[in-house]
Amino acid sequence: MKTIYSSFEQAVKEIKDGSTIMVGGFGLVGIPENLILALVDSKVKHLTVISNNCGVDDWGLGLLLKNKQIDKMVGSYVGENKEFERQVLSGELEVELTPQGTLAERIRAGGAGIPAFYTPAGVGTPIAENGEVRNFDGKDYLLQTGLRADFSLVRAVKGDRQGNLVYNKTARNFNPMMAAAGKVTIAEVEELVETGELFADEIHTPGIYVQGLIEGEQEKRIERLTLAQA
Repeated sequence: MKTIYSSFEQAVKEIKDGSTIMVGGFGLVGIPENLILALVDSKVKHLTVISNNCGVDDWGLGLLLKNKQIDKMVGSYVGENKEFERQVLSGELEVELTPQGTLAERIRAGGAGIPAFYTPAGVGTPIAENGEVRNFDGKDYLLQTGLRADFSLVRAVKGDRQGNLVYNKTARNFNPMMAAAGKVTIAEVEELVETGELFADEIHTPGIYVQGLIEGEQEKRIERLTLAQA
């Protein structure tokens, strides 16, 4: 049986100043929003955050950014956050930008115990500056290291008491690979079910990767609402 937390405050209490955390989601889809809010309230600081992007100004990881709780961001896309831009240009925030596919593979590699790999993405660009480039079969490849985190915060539509998780459609995004790459993985689930209620074939993340779960209701904000004309 995994730890079932009774509050989001309790779920994040072991995350201390200076921790490295992975946070699932793509834009605002599939983010563990209540765990993020609990981190905001905890006032933990000097975080290194690994996530595809940093939320928006008033929601998701953007709230941690606004509170100056993040020292370094490792991500792929930062275009929706004005505060992110301001902190980068002012030198308040350290940023490591990585091509999106490379970021996903670095996280997957970390979870699989692979310390590094070569990829053609980024060769001949500023990303390759001071990096190791090798030639294989006449093509240059850039060495990239795997990523691990002290804590991974993920979001699933369902989870059982053994930690098995199911994600909903595109909300799966970075969550499964991050669940495997955290030393401690905490899952925010929309519905907590009893062991045996999930069909084996529908499980996306096996419980071996998950240390704790908490059930909660999400707002599921829409990042950019687009309506079709009648």
